[in-house]
Amino acid sequence: MDATLHTINDRPALRFERRLPYPVERVWQAVTRPAELERWFPGVADWKPEAGEVFHAGGQQGEISELDPPHRIAWTFAGREYRIELHAQGSGCLLNFTYVFDDRPAAAQWAAGWDTYLDRLEPHLAGGFLSEEDAHNGFVERNDHYAERFGLDPEVGRSFWRAQTGA
Repeated sequence: MDATLHTINDRPALRFERRLPYPVERVWQAVTRPAELERWFPGVADWKPEAGEVFHAGGQQGEISELDPPHRIAWTFAGREYRIELHAQGSGCLLNFTYVFDDRPAAAQWAAGWDTYLDRLEPHLAGGFLSEEDAHNGFVERNDHYAERFGLDPEVGRSFWRAQTGA
């Protein structure tokens, strides 16, 4: 559990770092190709991607705001900002993921959720698959961990989880 909470342009932002034993070029494919994104990311856009490209997913519109292949892609979607940066580290790669949103009280919930999705990336890169359901095991514990770490009410994420799962 590696999320850190920051402020970017007066908005809460989560930042994650993952070290992956795969070269930047391979990870770039996994974070930009729709067929690969659907294996680990929570939503898939049918994008090329190209800087300035407008795309649609789940009834919402997004736009690619930055593109520097194979090192950086940033986009806005549903009023939120996303950025993935890749840096070579030996034969592997350091992935930095930043998520900018508006609801600071939900930061622990968002951190727990993004942790679970990022946990699905490495098995995908290894040629395997970790289901969303399996990845979400431990959501409440992750939420509580981040709530304590960020000084937030854990009940916000717990309520979300109960609403999503009926638990």
